[in-house]
Amino acid sequence: MTALPSLNALRAFEATARLGSVSAAASELNVTHGAVSRQLRTLEHHFGVALFEKAGRGLVPTAHGRTLQPALSEGFSHLVAGCAALTQRLDEAPFTLACPGSLLARWLIPRLDRLNAELPDLRLRVVSSENELDPRREDVDATLRFAAPPWPDDMPVFELLPERIVAVATPTRWTQASRSSPAAMLETLPLLETASRLQAWPEWAAAMGLKEKTLATARAEGRSFEHLYYLLEAALAGLGVAIAPELLVATELQQGRLEAPWPAIETGGALGLWLSPRIDPRRGERLAEWLRRELGERAGGD
Repeated sequence: MTALPSLNALRAFEATARLGSVSAAASELNVTHGAVSRQLRTLEHHFGVALFEKAGRGLVPTAHGRTLQPALSEGFSHLVAGCAALTQRLDEAPFTLACPGSLLARWLIPRLDRLNAELPDLRLRVVSSENELDPRREDVDATLRFAAPPWPDDMPVFELLPERIVAVATPTRWTQASRSSPAAMLETLPLLETASRLQAWPEWAAAMGLKEKTLATARAEGRSFEHLYYLLEAALAGLGVAIAPELLVATELQQGRLEAPWPAIETGGALGLWLSPRIDPRRGERLAEWLRRELGERAGGD
């Protein structure tokens, strides 16, 4: 197989032959005049023949250069067309967003029509994913999730909203005693939690100044659910007091279906949009900007 010269040298030759000038080729390729000249000398050294000769103030290919030029022009034309076709295909492909079922059902789905209307070119496709939330998956372009830093180094992460958690239960579940203090609540109401966020109650209790032993006793008598969605349904069914992201119970709190006697506390985590390293970050930036506006303007309702 014939050894090929460097691609940069071939590009420099093709541009110079087509434009008739080293300066014009340098301008098109966004390099210096000297860089193009060096590439041309490298190419001539590779073949062992002169590829250009002077013609007035410009250059024209020699007979050897004219043999090389048509194939290169056609080849680079095909490369440009192929790259453009791939770029167009990627731009037209659906943007697949994965997020937990609880976040999808309670916050994103009520807003999907508005999102699709305001970002029609994104062609958003949403999938529910509880366990596999890594946007490195080949079938996912981004993930919307609650998590705590540090963020991974190999992908863009857009922080959208600080995570705040709150203790909630139905109005009929709360009693005068349980409302009196967080400690009294632990003694009088069953605690509900999810296996995916076992640190939530300890974080809340620490912020409330409660002893670990008091919380441990209450948790031992409570109930655990596999997913946050089931936890929230259990709270709405009156099974006890749940610890949950404030964002996901904001509507129920506004409607009075759930009540929270104490303010939400920040966990140090955040709701973030995690982008796959494979995609153009600009597509994710548009979605992140929309999510930030939506969270800022309508975080508590539709």
